[in-house]
Amino acid sequence: MRAVVIGAGFGGLSAACHLRGHGHEVVMLEASAHAGGRAAQLRAGGYRIDVGPTVLTMPGLLAEVFAAVGADMAEHLTLTAVDPMYRATFPDGSVLHVRRGRDAMAEEIRAVCGPADAAAFHRFCDWLAELYELEMPHFIDRNFDSPLDLLRSPGPLARLVRHGGLRKLAPTVRSFFSDPRLERIFSFQAMYAGLSPFEALAIYSVITYMDSVEGVYFPEGGMFEIGRALAAAATAAGVAIEYDTPVARILRAPDGRVTGVRTAAGETVTADAVVCNLDVPVAYRHLLGQDPPFVARVGRYSPSCVVWAAGVRGELPTGTAHHNIHFGGQWEEAFRALLHDGTRMPDPSILVTVPTVTEPGLAPPGGHSLFVLEPVPNLTGTIHWQDERERFRDSLVARVAELGYPTDVEVEQLTDPVDWEAQGMEKGTPFALAHRFFQTGPFRPANAPHAFPGLVFTGSGTVPGVGIPMVLISGKLAAERVDQLAARHR
Repeated sequence: MRAVVIGAGFGGLSAACHLRGHGHEVVMLEASAHAGGRAAQLRAGGYRIDVGPTVLTMPGLLAEVFAAVGADMAEHLTLTAVDPMYRATFPDGSVLHVRRGRDAMAEEIRAVCGPADAAAFHRFCDWLAELYELEMPHFIDRNFDSPLDLLRSPGPLARLVRHGGLRKLAPTVRSFFSDPRLERIFSFQAMYAGLSPFEALAIYSVITYMDSVEGVYFPEGGMFEIGRALAAAATAAGVAIEYDTPVARILRAPDGRVTGVRTAAGETVTADAVVCNLDVPVAYRHLLGQDPPFVARVGRYSPSCVVWAAGVRGELPTGTAHHNIHFGGQWEEAFRALLHDGTRMPDPSILVTVPTVTEPGLAPPGGHSLFVLEPVPNLTGTIHWQDERERFRDSLVARVAELGYPTDVEVEQLTDPVDWEAQGMEKGTPFALAHRFFQTGPFRPANAPHAFPGLVFTGSGTVPGVGIPMVLISGKLAAERVDQLAARHR
């Protein structure tokens, strides 16, 4: 079967590799000049600064994508284990390092929070591991045809309920620990799912498992290298990748079946199946000329973020780690402002990633690269970015300076929700639909819409959801859909 993949983001690359590994002919069309999608890189003045995702977890899932085309990830990509995985600072001046390995982290907790919470950490890890082992095969790494699929296999759902997966995340984490700092460091990951820890379900603590238990990694050369490496492996296996080739339309027969695509240059590329890595509602409107699915049209979208990527000169603060989380003084109030009022967080928590701590060669001598992320409302919020962009940038840089980081800027790039929207992200958020219960699993926009036979979606807007591990899985699930289509046509 011949498949066209639209977009060489991680989801598209994963789909292409799995499709090729299954014996399909694959043509990939990418609008930009490089692979990797939002995992792009600012290159100027001797700096190489990632401007997309910066946290890599679950490298085994990435290795599976390489293996799908018979490649060894180690021959294409060099990964370094990051330790500490995070340095967390708190308003009272205390510091907690999220260490690699359960014993090392328990010792860190013992030193900072006390022996009772250190013992609780082991129980917490056991609970997380059991939750992950339950969720991955039954609720994450699988295709759904309808919500009824949940009822056809009630056993796993019942076990999930018994395990506490449908309780709220923040109080669940709090039930293990007495120190509120641990509640923050083990529940902030709900933001990746577009929710506050106080409204997210405990099932999303699998994200905590992925980084705090399984570990955080960094690819040599930056996150940008993941896309390059996957594209190289796919090409070596026979995937044809055409760069600088935006797609203008998905073509369909009168019965709705897809027949290929038309590029912006007017070329028709025929196909038996089309795998689309664009954000789902954007693809519906611009490539199909249709209204998006109901949940994508009226659902609640995740908050967005402002990213300030900069090459700077100067000395880093003592103790700077690769990833640094600086928690603000207000916690529940910050989420209320962000998620319900659509305003900037008061005293916001920010992530400062400094990849030159791990790989100094990403900057010229005497320089460092900074990736600073602050969660902000998406474009349904109250901030008028055209008016506030420069003031926001200045206040964010001032906060970074107050924390002791150098701000003698040589190169920089600011990305706000308007920029994310221009990159094809609905509502100006790179985090897609929030993972509320009725926007998760079979309730999420389908990766194989019935109205368009042969069309399959991959990426964060469909199943299983947001984050590099989920997006890589989405590519595998998309390839399985194409396999099903091919089987029906044999």
